[in-house]
Amino acid sequence: MDETERIATSPSSKGRETSEFLMRIVRTLSHSADFEQREKEKARIDKAYKQSDKKLGELVTAHYEDLTKVTQDFSRMSKCINDSRERITKIREDLSSCKTLLHCKRDELRRLWIEGVEHKAMVALLDQVELIKEVPVKLDNFIISKHYLHATDLLVNAVAKLEKPLAGIDALRDLKAELIARNEQLHETLIEELNKQIYAAVPDQSVSLKRSSSYRRGSNLTKQLSDPECKQTKPTELLKPPEMMDLNKEIKEDLNGNPEENPAHFIAVLVEALFVLRKIPDSAERNKKMKDPLGIKSKIEPELSAIVARTSQQVVDSYAQQGESLSSQNQPRFLLELLENVFHQFRNVARMHKIVLRNLQRIIPTPEETVDEVSGVPVRNELLYDMNDVWSKIQAVLELVLREYLDVQTSSRQRAPTSFDEPSTDINSYFSKKKPTKSKKISLFRFDASIHAMSTNSYVDDNMTFDTGNLFHVNLLSEVGLGKHQMVCKPSVNNITAIFMPLEAFIKEVEDAVACQDGTSSLQSFVTEFIQNIFLGQVHATVSSSIAAATKGLQIIISGFDALRHVVDHKTQKDLGVTRPLLTSTVTVDRNIRKLQELMQSLPTYGDQFLNMICNILKEYRDTCNSAYRGIVQIESDEKRVISATWAKDEDISRFLRSLPSWRSLQMSERQDLSKKLCSEEEIRTLNSKEALILISNLSSEAIIPQQEIITDVTQMRTIANVHESLEWFAGRLRQFCELLSARSPNSMNSIELSTREYPPVSDKSLESLKMLVKDFQDLAEICLLLLHLEVRVHCFYFLLPVAKQSNYAGPIDDLDPDSNVLKLNKDLSAMEEMLVQSLQPQKFKYIFESLGFLVSSILMSSIQYLKKINENGIKKMCRNLFAIQQNLTNITMARETDLDHARQYYELLYMNPDDVLSLIVEKGPDYSYTEYVSLFQLYQKSHPHIKPANLDTLLHKLEEVMNKTQNGSST
Repeated sequence: MDETERIATSPSSKGRETSEFLMRIVRTLSHSADFEQREKEKARIDKAYKQSDKKLGELVTAHYEDLTKVTQDFSRMSKCINDSRERITKIREDLSSCKTLLHCKRDELRRLWIEGVEHKAMVALLDQVELIKEVPVKLDNFIISKHYLHATDLLVNAVAKLEKPLAGIDALRDLKAELIARNEQLHETLIEELNKQIYAAVPDQSVSLKRSSSYRRGSNLTKQLSDPECKQTKPTELLKPPEMMDLNKEIKEDLNGNPEENPAHFIAVLVEALFVLRKIPDSAERNKKMKDPLGIKSKIEPELSAIVARTSQQVVDSYAQQGESLSSQNQPRFLLELLENVFHQFRNVARMHKIVLRNLQRIIPTPEETVDEVSGVPVRNELLYDMNDVWSKIQAVLELVLREYLDVQTSSRQRAPTSFDEPSTDINSYFSKKKPTKSKKISLFRFDASIHAMSTNSYVDDNMTFDTGNLFHVNLLSEVGLGKHQMVCKPSVNNITAIFMPLEAFIKEVEDAVACQDGTSSLQSFVTEFIQNIFLGQVHATVSSSIAAATKGLQIIISGFDALRHVVDHKTQKDLGVTRPLLTSTVTVDRNIRKLQELMQSLPTYGDQFLNMICNILKEYRDTCNSAYRGIVQIESDEKRVISATWAKDEDISRFLRSLPSWRSLQMSERQDLSKKLCSEEEIRTLNSKEALILISNLSSEAIIPQQEIITDVTQMRTIANVHESLEWFAGRLRQFCELLSARSPNSMNSIELSTREYPPVSDKSLESLKMLVKDFQDLAEICLLLLHLEVRVHCFYFLLPVAKQSNYAGPIDDLDPDSNVLKLNKDLSAMEEMLVQSLQPQKFKYIFESLGFLVSSILMSSIQYLKKINENGIKKMCRNLFAIQQNLTNITMARETDLDHARQYYELLYMNPDDVLSLIVEKGPDYSYTEYVSLFQLYQKSHPHIKPANLDTLLHKLEEVMNKTQNGSST
C-alpha cells in the first residue's frame, strides 16, 4: 500500500499527517521541472482521490441509518438554538421595558424592601425568644443529668442574648432576672459538686477497717466512710495521674455518658464550667479583693474536719457495743484504724486538689497575658491556692486530732531530758524533777483568709499556735454541722506508740509533696516536740516509779526480811517459762526493759534514745544488785567479806574453778550439748583433788574459821541462789536483745533471723555499752553460783576442822556417837539442800554438791595430823563420822559417795600395825599417797608410846622404799 492509501486507511492520522502529505504534494508539483513528471504525479493523486471517494461511498452506504439519524438530530438542535436566540432577544427587550417601568416606581420599592428586612428581623427575634423560653427546662435537664458544661454554655449564651440582642424586650425581663439568679445558683452548684468530688471520692477498695471476727458489724464501713450518702461507684473509676494530664486537650462533654464515671474528667468539666461562668478571676482582681471566689481554699479545713468526724463516727458505730463508749476504753488500735482511713482519704483529697490545680493552670492565663488595668504593669498570675495550702491544712487538722488523742494538755507538764548521748549517765538524772523547758511555738498555718478566722476572736493573731485540744471538736466540727465528734479511744500519751509508724510514713509523703524550708514539716515538728518533751517524760515517770518499787523490794531482800515475798509467784513463773523462782525486782526491771524495747520497735526514729535509757536503767539495777550482793557477803560494815565471796572474786581461784569439768558441763548443758564427754573419770578425780588441795591449803592452816566469815543464815543462800537464777535469766534475755540489735547494726555481717518487727539500727557506742552491761550481769550471776559452790565447802571446813582439832578420839568405850560438829554439818547441809533445791536448777544444784564427798574425805584424811592420839573407840567414832556424812550426802546427791568409803578405810588402817600396813602395800599396792601413810604412821606412833621415834624413822624409811618399789614396778 502506497503512502496515499496508508493515509486514507488511517483515520487517526487525518490531522497533522494529512496536512504534511498535501504540503509534500504541493512542493513536488512546484519544484518538478519535467511536465511528464507532474502529469504522472497528478495521475497518481487523481487515482488516490477516486479510491477515497469510492471508499467514502462504501462507508456512507454501510452507515446510512446512523448518518440519517445524526442529520436529523443536527437539524433539531439547530432549530432549538434558533428558538432560544429569539426568546433571549425577547427577554432582553422585556427587561429593558421593566427597567424603564421600575425606574418610575423607585420610592415605592424601597419602602417595601425596608418592610421586608424588618419582618425578617422580627421573625429571627421571635425565634430567639422561643429558644430563650426553653432555656430553664433545658437547663434543669442538664443539671439533673450533671452535664454542667452544656448547662453553663446554655445559661451564659442565654444571659448574653438577654443582655444585648433581647435587652429591649420587656416581656423577657422576668426571665432575664430568673436566669441571672440561676447563674448564681449554678455557680453554687458547681462549687458544691466540685467540693463533693474532692472530699467524697471513693477510696481504694484495698483500704478497709481491720477487725476481728467478733466485729463483723463494720463490714460496710469503708464504703460508708467514703461518702456520707453511701453512693456506690464502679471500682474501675481510676484517676489519671495529674502530672500526665494533657493541658492542651479540649474539654468536651458526652451527653450520652455518665459524667461521674471519670472523676478526673468530671473535675475538668466543673472547672471549665466555672471558667465559662467567669467565676475564676484573674490575679489582679484577687490582689484587689483578697477573696476566695471559688470557696475552695476556705472549705479545705472544715471539709477535712468533717472527714475526721465522719470517720470517727463510723468507727464508733462499727465497734462500740450497745451502751458502751469507746472514748473511755484504752484501745489505741481504734485510733490507728481511724488514722489509716483518714490518711487514705486525705491522700485522695490531695490528689483531687492536684487535679483541680492542674485544670486551673490550664485556664488561668500566663503571666505575659495579664496586665494591671490601672498601672499597665504586667502582673504575675498565681492560682487561687496551691498544694502547699492543702498540705498545710491537712497537717493542721491532723495536729488538732493528735493533740486531742495524745492528751497533750494533761501531759504537757512532764518534760523529758534533752540529752541521751551518754549511756553511762546516772539514771537518777532522768527521774529527778526538772524545770520545764519553754517549748518553741511553731506557726502551722494562717487562718486570716478563712471564715472561721474572721468569726473567731482567738485567731486574730496570725502567728498563734494551736494550744488546745478542745478547739478541734468545739469550733471546727460544730461549724460543719457535725457537732462534737466521737472519740474512738481514751486520750493517752501512750497512743503514739500505736500510730507512730503510719504517722511517720504519712509525714514522709507530706514532706515529699511539700518543699519545706528547713526540710521538716510542721506536723513532723509537732510529733518530734511531743515525743521529746512529753512522751519521753511520761515513759521516764512510769519507768521511774516501777524501778523505784523494784529497788525498794530488793533492799528488803538485802536486809533479809521475808525474802520469799519478793520472788514471783508460780503463775508468773509459768508465764515466763522458768522452773525456779525469780526475783520480783528482776522481773519488774525486765518488763520495763521489754516495754522500752517495744517502744524502740514502735518509734524506731528514737531507737538510740530508748537504748540509752535501757542502758542507764541496767546500770542502775546492776549497781543495786552489786549493793545487794555486798550486803549479804560483807562482814558488818567492814570491807572484809566472807571467805567464799573473797575467793569467788579472786581471779586465780575463779579462773581455776571455771576450768573444772563440772563448771564447763554447766555451760554445755545450757547449749544442750551433753553428748560430748569432757574428761575421763580419772581426770575428773585428779582435778577434784587439786580443788580440794587448794581449799585445804588455804583453810586447814587456820585454827578455826570465825563464824562471821561464813553465811550462817541459809535464807541468805537461797537469796543468792535466787539472784543467780534471776540475773542469769535476765542476762540471757538481754543477750538475745543484743543479738537482734547486732543483726541490725550497719557493720554487722550476722545473718540471725529477725523477729517480725525489726529493731532500728543503733549506734555502736550504745550497743557496746549494752553488751558490757550484759556481761556484768552474767559475771555477777556466775559469781553468785561460785559463791554458793565455795560456801558449801567452807561450811565443811568450818564444821570438820574442829572435829580433829578439838574432839577427843582416845576416850572411853561409851563415846561412840558421831561428833557433834559432824551432826551440825549434816544439819547445815540438809538445810542448804532444802533451800537450794527449790531455788536452783538441777544441774546447778548438782554442781553445788558434786564432789563434796571427796572434799569431806580429804578434809578428814588431812586432819589426821591434828589428832593427838586415837584408840579403837576413836577409830570407830571417826568411822561413824564418815558414815553419818556419807548417808547425808547420799540423800542429797542421790549417789553413793565412794570417796568417804576411801576415807573410812584409811582410818581403819589404824587397827593394823605399821608392818602389816607395809605388807598390805607390798601385796596390793598403795591406795594412798606417801604423805597420807606418813601421817597415819605418825598418829599410830603417838597413840602407842612404846614405839620409839627411831622405830618410826625405820618404818618411814621402809615405807619410802616400798612406795618407790611399787611405783617403779607399776611404771615398768
